[in-house]
Amino acid sequence: MGEERLVASNRKAFHDYFIEDRYEAGIALTGTEIQSVRRGRVNLRDSFARIEGGEAILYDMHISPWEYAHYGNHDPKRPRKLLLHKSEIRKLEAKATIRGYSLIPLRLYFKGPWLKVELAVAKGKKAFDKREAIAERERRVETQRRLKERQHS
Repeated sequence: MGEERLVASNRKAFHDYFIEDRYEAGIALTGTEIQSVRRGRVNLRDSFARIEGGEAILYDMHISPWEYAHYGNHDPKRPRKLLLHKSEIRKLEAKATIRGYSLIPLRLYFKGPWLKVELAVAKGKKAFDKREAIAERERRVETQRRLKERQHS
């Protein structure tokens, strides 16, 4: 199929969660929504998915209203259906019902003509996990800085 073109990513998810499994899902959108997405007017922060009635639903993904629509514009935060196979939905439902696990969208991208969502099964980090991750990142940056200093001297 065609190459991928990133529209939006949820960088905060990597700070707040341990990412375990990833799934690719299609997403059902209206015409005005897809126009806004093509222009990059979308935000994944604080969005999440749930399995309800055998369907995967994405909540709190903000897609700005399309400025050229005269009528029938969409609600920016309406729930949106994710398009997955039944077997994938069952797997996600089994994993998401475990305490501490959530379904979090990581990125939104075009794969050829189709808009896709990368959905992750994620476990929430505790405050000490976040501090540990920050300390690890600072150690890596410091090591890289020292290596650069050695190369230049």
